[in-house]
Amino acid sequence: MNRRFIPVLLFALVVSAAASFLVYHLVLTHVQAAGSKPVPKQKLLVASHNLEVGALIQQSDLKWMQSADSIPEGAINDMQQATGRGVISTIYEGEPIASARLAAKGAGAGLAAMIPVGERAVALKVDQVVGLAGFVVPGMRVDVIIAGNASSAPGAEGVLSRTVLQNIEVLSAGQKIEKSTDGKPEEAQVVNLLVTPDQAEILSLASNETKVQLVLRNPLDTQEEPTHGTSVAALFGVTPPPPVRPVAIAAPKRPAPVAHAPEGPTVEVFNGTKRSEQKLDGR
Repeated sequence: MNRRFIPVLLFALVVSAAASFLVYHLVLTHVQAAGSKPVPKQKLLVASHNLEVGALIQQSDLKWMQSADSIPEGAINDMQQATGRGVISTIYEGEPIASARLAAKGAGAGLAAMIPVGERAVALKVDQVVGLAGFVVPGMRVDVIIAGNASSAPGAEGVLSRTVLQNIEVLSAGQKIEKSTDGKPEEAQVVNLLVTPDQAEILSLASNETKVQLVLRNPLDTQEEPTHGTSVAALFGVTPPPPVRPVAIAAPKRPAPVAHAPEGPTVEVFNGTKRSEQKLDGR
């Protein structure tokens, strides 16, 4: 290597090192300045403890906390707007009060506040297996199957089973105290289903006149499938006799009225002292 280039190379290395140190110092100073700058915080209204479904929010259920994040969309940040409203979806401790999880102002609390406008909640008593095993919980979807005697008329197929309602939402599930036949209190498993007024009439009649069973379905499966029902005779492979159809009896025909020719005028005939009448032909 030519010795004349060694001083030039050393000078270049010194300049580049100085430039790198200067850039590093400027970047470090900027980062430290940005990190030391205080982030503005704001007050956020959150739940002071877990708020279960059906609870009526009081001021003691809420608290303020400092948050560096922005207020979530749909969150209520006013104590007066949140108090006195019912909870329709569980709000956990420290979680912002979302308007979508509260009932409308003045709707009250409890189960009634969870019912959407235009729908009804129908209580249906289920057996211990369905209730205690945890098969039916709020938010699940079920089908309603009934079993009973369709008719006592001749030709009926006896006990029939049929799906009457499909894709029905479970609003709540729990227990209530009922009295047995001897007057002693006993627990009963009750499920509240969210239905339309027409479906409520079907459930009312079905629960009183037939045996009702709930069938779970996948929450993602919302399509209703046509069903044909079945009978005890079909389970044993017995073809039921064809139903007796009433024979229409024709009413007896009345004889047609006979058309009479119009009568002609009557003429009196005197033959001496004899008097007689003769009718002239009117045709």
